[in-house]
Amino acid sequence: MNEQPRPDPLLAVAFTDVTQRYGDVTALDTIDVAIPSGQTVALLGPNGAGKSTAISLLLGLLEPSAGRVATLGQAPRAAIASGRVGSMLQSAGLPTAARVGELVDFARALYPSPLARDDILARAGLEALAGRRVDSLSGGETQRVRFALAIAGDPDLLFLDEPTVAMDVESRQAFWRDMRALGEAGRTVLFATHYLEEADAVADRIVVLSGGRVVADGTPAALKANAGERRVRFSLPADASNHLDRLDGVVGVSRHGSDVTITTRDADATVRALARSQVPFRDIEVVGPDLEGAFLALTTQSQPIGATR
Repeated sequence: MNEQPRPDPLLAVAFTDVTQRYGDVTALDTIDVAIPSGQTVALLGPNGAGKSTAISLLLGLLEPSAGRVATLGQAPRAAIASGRVGSMLQSAGLPTAARVGELVDFARALYPSPLARDDILARAGLEALAGRRVDSLSGGETQRVRFALAIAGDPDLLFLDEPTVAMDVESRQAFWRDMRALGEAGRTVLFATHYLEEADAVADRIVVLSGGRVVADGTPAALKANAGERRVRFSLPADASNHLDRLDGVVGVSRHGSDVTITTRDADATVRALARSQVPFRDIEVVGPDLEGAFLALTTQSQPIGATR
């Protein structure tokens, strides 16, 4: 009998040929993802893409139908039991009659080497709320309590599921400053979010799931570059030529008064053709795709782009 290779202890997360089925439904389809320790990684995908299933597997809440999952070089349940993993899940309920400080004290007692109580409250922005009951908190404050419980054990690996939902702008900015500090300290952060601007600004790497498959895996810049389409913006007199859709590379044209935006698969060819056309344009600007455009392009393609193990 051939032995399966042992998990790599230098990897914080490893999926190897993982498939997860629920009856006739395939939630994950033979995925391979490896995340080295110390990376901050965003997990993106439309609803039903398999994100929640992937996180459940990494936390040992599910066993894969096929393949192998490793968390911090161990079976997920062993990693959880060791106290090296923290998680902040949207589905996690909180006892409404408990006070914030009491919950933090309870969470600390579950770990062999927890953070100091005051440090947890400070990182989560809860110093002034320690004596408050959970049922008196706002949505954003409740999210901060979930975050406090997730970091109570001073984890090497932190899972965050839609962590900034219901937070105001100031709280979001403070939250992601803390996440960057964790990454700089060598901790691994894996988060799922629908706020694409957060993934673009914070993540070292983005893994995109669609239909249970990894359709893209790379830096935010690489994913945006792979999306292909660019936008060429310029101003044009209202009575100027309206045949811009015939220019090389153009796939779409929108016009609002004198402002024109061309969507093109080949910005260089489009700009050269525009210059040859002698259209009296001015203030030209070529803009690459943002992450939202890249995400939409990637999740509507059938073939994986840039996927890595």
